[in-house]
Amino acid sequence: MNASDNAHFSVLLSESLCALNIKPDGVYIDGTFGRGGHSSEILKQLGPNGRLLAIDQDPEAVAYAQTHFVDPRFEMIYGSFEHLDDYCQARGLSGKIDGLLLDLGVSSPQLDQAERGFSFMRNGPLDMRMNPNQGLSAREWLVQVDEKTLKLVLQNYGEERFSGRIARVIKEATAAGALDTTKQLADLVERASPKKDKHKHPATRTFQAIRIAVNRELEVLKNVLEAALTVLAPEGRLAVISFHSLEDRIVKVFMRDQSMIRDLFPDSPVQIEVIEPLLQRIGKPIFPSEQECELNARSRSAVLRVAQRLATPTLL
Repeated sequence: MNASDNAHFSVLLSESLCALNIKPDGVYIDGTFGRGGHSSEILKQLGPNGRLLAIDQDPEAVAYAQTHFVDPRFEMIYGSFEHLDDYCQARGLSGKIDGLLLDLGVSSPQLDQAERGFSFMRNGPLDMRMNPNQGLSAREWLVQVDEKTLKLVLQNYGEERFSGRIARVIKEATAAGALDTTKQLADLVERASPKKDKHKHPATRTFQAIRIAVNRELEVLKNVLEAALTVLAPEGRLAVISFHSLEDRIVKVFMRDQSMIRDLFPDSPVQIEVIEPLLQRIGKPIFPSEQECELNARSRSAVLRVAQRLATPTLL
């Protein structure tokens, strides 16, 4: 792969491979294939009996895999990683996965293509769907959502302090049929923002919030984390790369809770039932090096968290 290939910039590549603790004859899942940067390196460490499943809901990513990844050990699955458990059950792999990697967020190819509508830096249709063949586009979603809900989305998913003002002008624009492109939305938010951050475009938080809502990103993340408990083999690794605080908080809390002994009825004088831990956290959160951040500015906000499926419930 050359420097022009987006896969060249797979975030925390060596750290992710180390986190997966790859065995040559193991079974692994790259839950977010993108352009195959992580998948390519996983395959290099697998022997002839190893196996790699890759998942992506972007048809362009699937087409790329079909052209560039011709390997009997590799299988590309077109769909959302939300259905991870179904994919594994259909292949008789539930409880047999030695490592699951999730590289969350939007891929570089998606950001770089104006027609996908993810970036306010490139004018294009207001789409933002990870899978452009399913669900509502961002424009369609903004037309149907009410102002109160939109305000909450901007507030909760974008941590936007001017959420009320921005929601109001967006709904005025959709009512007038004047919101079809990313530039129109970005300009609208910029005009509606009374204060500007020095190093951040005013529309950054709004675009993030709408994208998360359109793709149900946080709900889907919670579902795939729960599914990981079912599909991972004993001592199987779960490695998750997050890019913003909302994702990372979900991953952090999930790994923490699943690695603790929990009393279902803590206020009862009699211990009725205890849930033993299913995961063990591995190491501390991992961040990109300064060198990686210089090579790829998009990696700056990344954080990798790792956990391992306990072989048997063990009191910690």
